Amino acid sequence: MLSVQNVAAGYEQSVVLENVSINAQKGAVTAVLGRNGVGKTTLIKSIIGLIKPMAGKIEWEHEDITSLPPEERVRKGIGYVPQGREIFSSLTVEENLLLGLEALPKKANPSQILAEVYELFPILKEMLHRKGGDLSGGQQQQLAIARALMGQPKLLLLDEPMEGIQPSIVQLIRDVIVKMAKEKMVGIVLVEHSLDLAFSCADYFYIFDRGTVVAQGRVSETNMHDIQQFLTV
Repeated sequence: MLSVQNVAAGYEQSVVLENVSINAQKGAVTAVLGRNGVGKTTLIKSIIGLIKPMAGKIEWEHEDITSLPPEERVRKGIGYVPQGREIFSSLTVEENLLLGLEALPKKANPSQILAEVYELFPILKEMLHRKGGDLSGGQQQQLAIARALMGQPKLLLLDEPMEGIQPSIVQLIRDVIVKMAKEKMVGIVLVEHSLDLAFSCADYFYIFDRGTVVAQGRVSETNMHDIQQFLTV
């Protein structure tokens, strides 16, 4: 489904990722783990097209998308929720959600998609006319994920979606991630710093250190104790 092959990427003359290869499958959650500053966000930005790789190739559904701009990748079914949410604080919840429809195929039914989003995140229906900037951090995160889901992505990139929010919302978002993967067959790439949280919902994992993959495998076949060394500060 998604294949990142021997990618090097970074900023100007600074190389952050070196020879990185990962895969993400339909209906599965792929966790990307590692300490701060090891290249996790750079990987996600490379996949969505905000950073152009210096070397390597990115394939999506067997098509080379390495040179495509972000908007083309979104139209091909890749959704993205950045770290820090980046909702439009001056727009209402409803207006933020409607912006997500830009990536929607013409044959899709927006009303049905809205209903599904409200079922996943009931609080958003209650706050439709409230400004995005007036929401709590957890509510803004729900809105950011909901906006991405409005485009009915086949692959969803989530960069630290559970960072800095209350435990009850963390559990809700975790449940939504699992539901989208298992019931809607969406492929999900989840950047997460908590090993326990990632392993509670992921099928596969990759651990990064200094811009390279240092461990990978199936969650069900891995002892967390064996990989803890890569994540301790």
